[in-house]
Amino acid sequence: MAQLTGKKIACVATNGFEFVELDKPKAALEEAGATVEVISPEEGEIQGVDHDEKHPDKTPVDKTLAEASADDYDALLLPGGVMNPDQLRLSNEAISFIKEFVDAGKPIAAICHGPWTLINAGGVKGKTMTSWPSLQVDLTNAGAEWVDEQVVRDGKLVTSRKPDDIPAFNREMIQMFAEG
Repeated sequence: MAQLTGKKIACVATNGFEFVELDKPKAALEEAGATVEVISPEEGEIQGVDHDEKHPDKTPVDKTLAEASADDYDALLLPGGVMNPDQLRLSNEAISFIKEFVDAGKPIAAICHGPWTLINAGGVKGKTMTSWPSLQVDLTNAGAEWVDEQVVRDGKLVTSRKPDDIPAFNREMIQMFAEG
């Protein structure tokens, strides 16, 4: 597995994120040597979900969006969950932060509903992507080519559909982040 020692990864999430879509990729990145910081509009802790149910554990926030700068990170992780990206899309601060990664051409990995925020940040036009099936029309209307595959890499963007895809997502994400 590629080593990510010295790499710093931002993970943008808020309440309602799909717990395994943050927890498992974050653990894989850390195991590969990266430092991962959870960035959120809220400070303190955020509440994840297991599908529609609250997850018993909360996730600590390392920095708020107001405290974070995309310049301090090598790559970006966007977990899904329906409520999480839907709320983040309404946050100008969150979209501006994500757009900084898009504009800088930094690697981005998004799973499930996570690509929703990339639409608002202008990061999907001309990209081949996958996601949770309900985002197909949104992504297509925003100029992406949507495909139903376990994991899709297009340049410096990796996307996957759902929690079952996490092992393939993690492998491709770590490889891409290692390449920079």
